[in-house]
Amino acid sequence: MSATTESPRGTKLPSALPQRTHDGARRQYIYLAVGLVVLFFLPFVLPESSQPVLVRTLIYGIMAVGWNLMSGYGGMFSFGHAAFFGVGAYTDAVLLTNFGISPWIAMIIGAVFSAGVGVLIAYLCLRYKLAGSYFALATFAFAQMFLLLAQNLELVNRTEGINIPLLPEDSWAMLQFGQDSFNYYWIPLLLLAAAVAVTIAFVYSRPGRYTQAIRDDPVAAESLGIPVMRYRLITVALSCAITSIAGSYYTQYYLFVGPEQAFSMHVSTDAIVPAVIGGVGTIWGPLIGAAVVGPLSELVAAVVRNPPPFLEFLQGVSGLDVAIYAVLLIVIVVFLPKGIYGTIRERLRK
Repeated sequence: MSATTESPRGTKLPSALPQRTHDGARRQYIYLAVGLVVLFFLPFVLPESSQPVLVRTLIYGIMAVGWNLMSGYGGMFSFGHAAFFGVGAYTDAVLLTNFGISPWIAMIIGAVFSAGVGVLIAYLCLRYKLAGSYFALATFAFAQMFLLLAQNLELVNRTEGINIPLLPEDSWAMLQFGQDSFNYYWIPLLLLAAAVAVTIAFVYSRPGRYTQAIRDDPVAAESLGIPVMRYRLITVALSCAITSIAGSYYTQYYLFVGPEQAFSMHVSTDAIVPAVIGGVGTIWGPLIGAAVVGPLSELVAAVVRNPPPFLEFLQGVSGLDVAIYAVLLIVIVVFLPKGIYGTIRERLRK
């Protein structure tokens, strides 16, 4: 019989996680370590021209992992994660260009700042009982507000954006290397691994269990003495911090950030689509989704630019690559309603 502890309202709650929970977390960490080792050597077997696609895929992965924490495990659907991505991107750019602060430090500051902004937004939404589509619309509205602010604030150079000065030599402190350096791939790979590790730790922890219980039935969770607001805000803080790190690295890799690159609607969809395609509310779904979405858009665009002989009539058709990409995503969603990983996992369990 497991020990119990008393909740703030006197309800008895489990004080220790069952052994199978620790075993489950340990197993997930092993999967993560094996995957990290395999992916570490990927640049050696792929052509150099594939590096931008790999880096973009990893950035998608970090964003999707962050979004999945809040919306998949927390049940708070966000359509405004561009706000937190952009805060991280601009924090990095402003601190580096105006104060010479290392991107590594700026990345941490941006994550803390984004977590604070996210907690404030979520608190206001939850305080006034916004849920479901209303919560999603509220997050979208805040992201659009940040877009308008970035377009009009002199501090961030308005619509012209901020260019990161290019250094004449490699610098780990300033996170700049030669154009084809594998470091540009390995660094986001490690950041993604750290984000997944945080997700595993959270999902198998007591706060993570409480958060999932709140997602499934907030009224029942509150009746058991679980402080609903507290655990929701913890989830939001982690989600926003991870998404902010993706924004910071985006700025360092592309050496530029502007309002459209940071806060536009497509940034929010870049966080949502991989998680939905892979499987919302799962640890590995966002990664699998990013691995599909990242190369898929590039592959479709390449086929449209240089189609095989029997499809030559498609060459040069404006917007066709976007249309094909959208159709492929729709097909995946229709036939795999719980995402690629989520659907496969469900079928294997049967």
